[in-house]
Parts: sequence; structure tokens; C-alpha cells
Amino acid sequence: QVQLVESGGGLVQPGGSLRLSCAASGSIFKINTMGWYRQAPGKQRELVADIGTYGSIHLLDSVKGRFTISRVNAGNTVYLQMNSLNVEDTAVYYCNLRTGSDAYWGQGTQVTVTS
Repeated sequence: QVQLVESGGGLVQPGGSLRLSCAASGSIFKINTMGWYRQAPGKQRELVADIGTYGSIHLLDSVKGRFTISRVNAGNTVYLQMNSLNVEDTAVYYCNLRTGSDAYWGQGTQVTVTS
């Protein structure tokens, strides 16, 4: 079993910053992709950013230049640094790990951007 534990969500004003963390534990195949999805009320879950074991990165166009994803392979930990947040970034953010045909999810952490 794989468990993902997220932290770092919260309430922030427009223009502010937050850093999300996700630590994976359990039986994890060495080669994997870790990332963050988000789901706003009434909208589909969407990929925000992901990063492979060897550093390949995908970013949602609307967060490019504002969000940065990074990981520490030794600890199977992934981070999402979110800067210049705006109200459209408000959502529940979910950590994801996938390897081969398997995918695992965290419980989600709320990010609310409001003045």
C-alpha cells in the first residue's frame, strides 16, 4: 500500500504564496511520477503540475511562471511552491503518485485565495 500525506494548504490573499508538501510512504516503485491536481467547486479535477523521477516536469499553462514543482527522491516527497496566487487558484489540491498502471491519491488540502 502507498500512502500520501499532504500539508501546507490554507487561506491567503491574492498575490500571496503557499507551499504544499506531500510525502509518500509504503511500497513505492523507484520510477514514478508525483504531482498535484486540483478541483474547484463545480469543475473537473485538473493536473496542475507533475514531476518524474528524473526531473521531467509538466505544468498547467495558467500556473507557468507562478508555480514551481520539485521533489526529493530519497524521501518520495514532492513540493508545490505557489506564488502570485489569484482567486482562480482556489480549489482542493490533491497529491498524486503514479507508477506503471497504478495511481494513488492524497486526501486533499484546501487552498483558498480571497481578499
